[in-house]
Amino acid sequence: MTPRPLTRSLTVVMAVAIGIVVANLYYLQPLLHQVRQEFAISTLATSSLITLIQASYAAGLMFVVPLGDILPRRRLIVAIFALASLTMLLGSLARSFVLFAVLSAVVGLCSVGGQVIIPFAADLAVEGERGRVIGRLMTGLLTGALLSRALSGALAEAVGWRGVYVSAAIMLAVMTLILRVTLPLEAPRPHVRYRELVTSSFTLLATYRELRRRAWLGGVNFAAFSALWTTLAFELSGAPFHFSSGRIGLFALLGIAGVLAANAAGHQADKNRSRRTTIVAASLITVAYLILLLGRHDIWILGLGIVVLDVGVQGIQITNQAVIYKIAPEMRSRTNGVYMMCFFSGGAIGSFAAGFAYSHFSWPGVTGLGMLLGLLLTVPSLLWREPAPSERATV
Repeated sequence: MTPRPLTRSLTVVMAVAIGIVVANLYYLQPLLHQVRQEFAISTLATSSLITLIQASYAAGLMFVVPLGDILPRRRLIVAIFALASLTMLLGSLARSFVLFAVLSAVVGLCSVGGQVIIPFAADLAVEGERGRVIGRLMTGLLTGALLSRALSGALAEAVGWRGVYVSAAIMLAVMTLILRVTLPLEAPRPHVRYRELVTSSFTLLATYRELRRRAWLGGVNFAAFSALWTTLAFELSGAPFHFSSGRIGLFALLGIAGVLAANAAGHQADKNRSRRTTIVAASLITVAYLILLLGRHDIWILGLGIVVLDVGVQGIQITNQAVIYKIAPEMRSRTNGVYMMCFFSGGAIGSFAAGFAYSHFSWPGVTGLGMLLGLLLTVPSLLWREPAPSERATV
């Protein structure tokens, strides 16, 4: 059976689908203060929801995404989107915090649907157009991540946080039907045992030193990013700002600066300046949290701190990906999978640590944690030298 070629319209459908499903990871962040009031729980318990979502997403990268190399991806993608829609709908109806937490974990698992679509599209793309196709799909992913918090905050003002979940469920349900109709069937692929797919990813981490380095930088980097967004809603909803969910969500639009920085970082990585770019970006994260501490009661300075943080975080992330894609090209999907598992595991730890810091030490605790994470990025970046091509496979 010869699969249908990847058309421009199908690429657009896939990009939109990725943006819609990855948005599930971020809808809750501007709504945390509302959820805390709804369930009458502590700040630490509320922030743990973000930890659950990120941890389950990391687990999904390792244990759900490999199913795409075994099962027909069209069927797998449609099933994931349908389950995501149902889970978001059930989340909107949950009256128990425990049930809502369980559903949040399932939301994280289902959000890996985009990571199944990307290799599917890469296989369907013509050889000379594969890079451009991946670029369009990543634009969908970044757009979903960027706009989800702003959309969530704005919707919450009109229909409440439960209405946000209902709206997400509807979008996912519509996309499920569209994907079922538009996604093509695949040609038969060589059978690989599921256990071998999962274990080989961990073998890669043990084998390649540069992958371990970049996995560390990625995990700490996302921990620094998550520390801010797990606690920002609590800070902005209280004195002296008393911001609504809509206004809190608008702060996510400052991430546009990070998208622009990502392009610059990618350009530098192409010139083999990954070490220099990493050092600069890591230093910006430390500086950003210092700005966020000093500008605690000034909204303009807080905004500046968020912009600087986004530039640093995106700079490290794009540089990391440029480096790891040069490691074991024949196993690029698994290399990316194990890296992203470390990335989101770091985010989960950062979210939990930030929730603890905020509940015990308020905003100074969060910014102190952020500066520490910035140093944990900067110091290794200064000590590690750029690997030579001959060293890519060294332990």
